Amino acid sequence: MTKCRCSMCDCNTIHDENVAVAKEQMLDDDILIDIADFYKALADSTRIKIINALDQSDLCVCDISSLLNMTKSAVSHQLQNLKEMHLIKGRRQGKEIIYSLADEHVRQVFEISFKHVMEKRDEN
Repeated sequence: MTKCRCSMCDCNTIHDENVAVAKEQMLDDDILIDIADFYKALADSTRIKIINALDQSDLCVCDISSLLNMTKSAVSHQLQNLKEMHLIKGRRQGKEIIYSLADEHVRQVFEISFKHVMEKRDEN
């Protein structure tokens, strides 16, 4: 059987200087876990739909429920998850809570992800 060489290195040499530089600059494990959790929060299609909707406009639970054709309970559950991960925030407006993206970073991650996906689709 022939080995695929597309991602394998045939050498057995460890480049000590490169490893030392990478090791010195590696982030703390707790930070890396938080980053992984950030992506886990985005790994659900419903939550991504909500992020996409909030990238367009600030919305209340009823708005999101109508837009996504979901129950208010299901949307509220997902909003709670997104809020716990600090991806969205809510502000009270009378009896309603209006949701928006937490900050520009969330918008940028979503939009960069979108561009990446579209570039890969265009290549195919």
